[in-house]
Amino acid sequence: MPSTTTPSSRTIRTRSPTLSPCSRSNSPALPLYSDNTLTPDPSFQGGLGLKVAIVEYGVGNLNSVYRAVKHLGHEPVVTDDPSELHDADAVILPGVGNFRAAAEKLEETGLCDEIRELLGSVPLLGICLGMQLLMESSEESPESRGLGVFRGTCVALPNDVKTPHMGWNTVEFRTEEFREFDGEMFYFVHSYRVAPEDDVVLGETEYGERFPSVIGDRGRLIYGMQFHPEKSGPVGLKLLGEVLTGASR
Repeated sequence: MPSTTTPSSRTIRTRSPTLSPCSRSNSPALPLYSDNTLTPDPSFQGGLGLKVAIVEYGVGNLNSVYRAVKHLGHEPVVTDDPSELHDADAVILPGVGNFRAAAEKLEETGLCDEIRELLGSVPLLGICLGMQLLMESSEESPESRGLGVFRGTCVALPNDVKTPHMGWNTVEFRTEEFREFDGEMFYFVHSYRVAPEDDVVLGETEYGERFPSVIGDRGRLIYGMQFHPEKSGPVGLKLLGEVLTGASR
């Protein structure tokens, strides 16, 4: 049965054959997301009060994304029900777990088809693994199919750097849309990165090589971020807010 829940009303579960580094918990402690900060912060509110569907695909902890959306003054709904996505003003595909397990869950629940159907009608943001799922495939699980929103695959980071790439790193944005965030630091935890064939790279980061850390197609309201904006402090929150509200105008 599909479910619609909030983190406070359920036990967050982790399910995967081998969790990717995105699932590790060595993220910075941000008091911003403590339990007593779930009330909206007026300084972030744009007056839109969006219903934001956070896709539950059974492989990760969604608390930080839920709290970030709540803090921005929107209504977060954690769900694995395709109909909830249809009713949402924006959709977030969060990023923790294993590519194969996530792809299978999306296919089994019908979320895969619903997400594809929504493309271009509401903003869609993929975070970390969620960004990788926007591609057609991944070296992490070659037999598994991604959403295929963008042409291309996901490849492992270079062998000569420590993996996972964990910690703060800068993003160089290539678009005026996010120019105010150029050179800012964001929090990364990953061992794979996207290799898109389409011209969709909006930002890049250096870690052994230059890799796409932000991709998107504004015309179709689709964005992907390899880092975790919800764990990147005030700058990350502001960027998340820009994507959710800016793309909705």
